[in-house]
Amino acid sequence: MFKNGFRVFDIHAHLPYPWPLASRNEFIDRHQAQRSERMRLTWDFPSQPDNEEGAKRPLIDRWIDELDRYSIGGINFLTAWNNDDLAAQIRKYPDRVTGFAHHSIEEPNAAEELQRAVDTLGLKGYKIFGPLVEIPFHEPRLIPVWRFLAERKLPVLIHFGLLGHTGGIVQHLNINPLAIFNVAREYPDIPFIIPHFGAGYFQELLHLCWSCPNVYIDTSGSNQWIRWSPYELTLETLFRKTYELIGPERIIFGTDSNAFPRGFVYRYLQDQVRVCRDLRFNESDIELIFGNNARKLLQVGTYSLISGGERRS
Repeated sequence: MFKNGFRVFDIHAHLPYPWPLASRNEFIDRHQAQRSERMRLTWDFPSQPDNEEGAKRPLIDRWIDELDRYSIGGINFLTAWNNDDLAAQIRKYPDRVTGFAHHSIEEPNAAEELQRAVDTLGLKGYKIFGPLVEIPFHEPRLIPVWRFLAERKLPVLIHFGLLGHTGGIVQHLNINPLAIFNVAREYPDIPFIIPHFGAGYFQELLHLCWSCPNVYIDTSGSNQWIRWSPYELTLETLFRKTYELIGPERIIFGTDSNAFPRGFVYRYLQDQVRVCRDLRFNESDIELIFGNNARKLLQVGTYSLISGGERRS
């Protein structure tokens, strides 16, 4: 799939974490089960629950097995039960796995906790779910968080757009990527990563990128939200428009892999690489998108082609 031994870095994966949209009812559950089964059949995901032998192994060891199975260079986890849990799990494999802090930005000590997560726990950035933040991002009380991120030039990944599945969030103060516009413009030293091509807000995300060169687009997930667009969109359209308008330096690959027995969703990687090759992206651009942009933002080294070989720096 890649030339000269280049290895992918996935910026968007999840360890188990407390899902905030836990309120359900029988009607929603029934429709969610039907949707999940269609999704499983569409993507040929495992139908059986996690086996007992696998469930007994340390979770992070199973993820390393997945990386080795698919020759993936590294992976970044955005969530776990809390910051300490995430740091404890990834500590065993510092050359293969990184993680982000993901506590609520509305906590009174959010900036202090972020500094602890970075300086003490060794985490590499910050993850936020936009539609779960109940105040505007430019509220004065959030300034300490933005200032810390800017001083350290740390990336922050913010999920905007549709959140959850059946019964999920489709309307909210902070569902649109433009909700971060004032902050992104004021703090150009913060790399803002917006996943899933905006998850339903592709045009708004492109407008944000037009104004703010510090905004990056994460390609992660199945991007099934395009099926709910009133106009025709394809994965090829998303990549082509994004590449034309902001260039390969601001596109970052992710899968949104999150659980076993499904594990690393290699199918997403295959589809995205196929699209980039169909669009005739050159090899250096493909390497930027599928690993080197993430490595640069996370400061974990880069893989580059030197005289037909591979070098890590």
